[in-house]
Amino acid sequence: METLPARIAVLGLGRSGLAVARYLASERDLGTELTILVVDEGTGPDVEARAASLVSECGVRVTVGASSLEGEWDLVVASPGIPPASPLMRSALSRGVPVISEIEFASRRAVSPFIAVTGTNGKTTTTALIAHLLDVGGIPAEAVGNIGTPAISAVGQVGRASLLVAEVSSFQLALTVTFRPRIAVLLNITPDHIDWHGSVGSYVRDKVKVFANMGAGDTAVIDMDDAGAAVWAAAVEGRGVRVVRVSRETRYPGGAFLDGGVLTLDGPDGLIPLLPGSELGIRGTHNVSNALAAAAAAHAAGVAPSALREGLAEFRPIEHRLEPAGEVGGVAYCNDSKATNPDAVLKALTAFADQPIILLLGGRNKGSDFGPLAEAVAGRCRSVVLFGEALPELREAFSRHGMTTLESPSMVGAVGLASSSAVPGDTILLSPGCASFDEFRSYEHRGVAFKSIVAAIADAAGGFDEGRDAR
Repeated sequence: METLPARIAVLGLGRSGLAVARYLASERDLGTELTILVVDEGTGPDVEARAASLVSECGVRVTVGASSLEGEWDLVVASPGIPPASPLMRSALSRGVPVISEIEFASRRAVSPFIAVTGTNGKTTTTALIAHLLDVGGIPAEAVGNIGTPAISAVGQVGRASLLVAEVSSFQLALTVTFRPRIAVLLNITPDHIDWHGSVGSYVRDKVKVFANMGAGDTAVIDMDDAGAAVWAAAVEGRGVRVVRVSRETRYPGGAFLDGGVLTLDGPDGLIPLLPGSELGIRGTHNVSNALAAAAAAHAAGVAPSALREGLAEFRPIEHRLEPAGEVGGVAYCNDSKATNPDAVLKALTAFADQPIILLLGGRNKGSDFGPLAEAVAGRCRSVVLFGEALPELREAFSRHGMTTLESPSMVGAVGLASSSAVPGDTILLSPGCASFDEFRSYEHRGVAFKSIVAAIADAAGGFDEGRDAR
């Protein structure tokens, strides 16, 4: 573990920034000589309340409404929500001192090894499933990162023999230097967050930094069915990293694949059949891929095949990711608020076979092209309801494909329009394909709001259908 620099600035008062500040304050209170400053560009009641709470709880200096970093610092730890082009980040980068992400900082302070999961879509489900499989297999582990708990919050609480299973975003990876997971999972790479990274090329380069420091003795799990991920397998393997290739379509030696519909690993002693894909508790062909990747990672970490079978059979959808939200009057509702880009929506649609779908799309565009999404949805969904800031862009994309859409400025209005047009047998799917920040604090906030609206619809109708949900 590295010695902490004497002067550390933290950029951002979000979840990870607060966690870093609290960690540093605890180290200072244990006797480490530290000067700590937390800086945030934001203003308003929420930011000021977080700042006041941090000052009173931890006694650190906080500056809000700042466009530049002032003072002399040895290290800057930046929150993922601060774009590289923002004045505050540019100011920090111009000072000639290391600027790193919270996941990089946590890896420097941790004694426990990391399993890292990245990809455009599927990260949260796969991270949660790996942690679950490790738990069933008797290996102590904690899910951290974008999944909820910042990694720095766990580094002092997990034993040396335990594992930190980290969901890592391109934002976090962009500011890594020495981060070395012992097992890394790359699920897929499709264009996303172009508004933050500036280009598709920059986004891809940041994603694959998950492998940058890996070497002999480490394991990379790569989905070969995704063209964006598959191209990196040979290069990673060339550095001496063991690569487990995942595919629903091809049986790769030493890989993870479907064999007659059964999730299967190719181990040193032969094939290891695990579970029929039809028996997974998570829906969609993309989740078969996610389950294969999770099983491969957990097996590489030492989980026995019997525990893999048990854990795969037990696992259920996580909140906000193809989460059943209830059925009212024969109409099913499904909360997929975590789908914040077009590719995630396309993957979600595979979970419903030929069921009639009314799709709710909208929010804030992250630089995505909605044309391919509109083309696919126009041939699949019974109707589409658009809402939020990206509504004009979505409308234009769908009009090019001759599809008339329903529209509402807000999500609550969109759910109302969908409900009033639905008939028994329909599924109303919130899979927005956009970020939530035009109307909500986060995708979680959006998903909770959606479920509350559905609950109100059920109350007005006399309750949810008996024994039925969105599955």
